Amino acid sequence: MSKSSQLASKKVEKAMHEMKRGKLKTGSGKKVTSRKQAIAIGLSQAREEGADIPEKKPSAKKSKKNKK
Repeated sequence: MSKSSQLASKKVEKAMHEMKRGKLKTGSGKKVTSRKQAIAIGLSQAREEGADIPEKKPSAKKSKKNKK
């Protein structure tokens, strides 16, 4: 396992534990309840610390909207 994937997995694991304890907050201060959102926050934190993780893909809603 590469060093960046180890960092990412540790960050995601920590975010999941914080979510389960009710301590994980979004940028606006709301409590995180979604598993997917906790994973996204963990990956974002890993990117900030220099892990080599691909950037997030644009959402499908925005791309459909832009095509019209």
